[in-house]
Amino acid sequence: MSDAPVIVHADDLYAGYLPGIDILNGCSMEVREGELIGIIGPNGAGKSTFLKSLFGLVPIRAGSVKLGDEDITNMRADELVQRGIGFVPQNNNVFPSLTVMENMEMGTYQNPKAFKAAWSRIGDLFPKLVDRKNQRAGSLSGGERQMVAMGRALMMDPKVLLLDEPSAGLSPDRQDETFVRTREINKTGVTVIMVEQNARRCLQICHRGYVLDQGTTAYTASGQELLKDPKVIELYLGTLGA
Repeated sequence: MSDAPVIVHADDLYAGYLPGIDILNGCSMEVREGELIGIIGPNGAGKSTFLKSLFGLVPIRAGSVKLGDEDITNMRADELVQRGIGFVPQNNNVFPSLTVMENMEMGTYQNPKAFKAAWSRIGDLFPKLVDRKNQRAGSLSGGERQMVAMGRALMMDPKVLLLDEPSAGLSPDRQDETFVRTREINKTGVTVIMVEQNARRCLQICHRGYVLDQGTTAYTASGQELLKDPKVIELYLGTLGA
């Protein structure tokens, strides 16, 4: 995959929620087409902030983000969706009063004509959603709601999918299912950038991992290399790396 073209390039990002207070302090990342990238690190390292800055939800004060050759720094989220970026937030990621199918329809609000083909594609990936299509999303289990959120983000057939802690709050079985699904999505050709607290499991499935610490990139290597790196185990994985 080292021969694949770079699809996302974040260079020396400084970003934060409040004026004058940076959460990201020179964070950089290069992602190639078709990669599954895992982002790990301690609480407060800036992992979710980094993902949100890529999607235009946190203002970038310095540095740049490119999608291919296009500068997308601080571009609005709806414009990024049109350009082929999907985002699944950690919280409040479904419309609970709407049915599963209505949630999927919301995923194609920019191009309603794409719904039929997209729903068929998502149904192949998440057959449970077809079975639950008339059920309100708010009545689903945590794992099923995560499927709805991921499915909706995939309805516009994105080139890049951003996942913010997709396994958070799920049972171990549902966590594992989420990681399996993430890998399956990646195998369809979608580039995935995933922030995860379950560092060990994340590094097991990703092609490359980035370790963030205090808002900057501390380490990067293949997932397998990071799993075996004594310094990464000691500082970031702890018993998870054992």
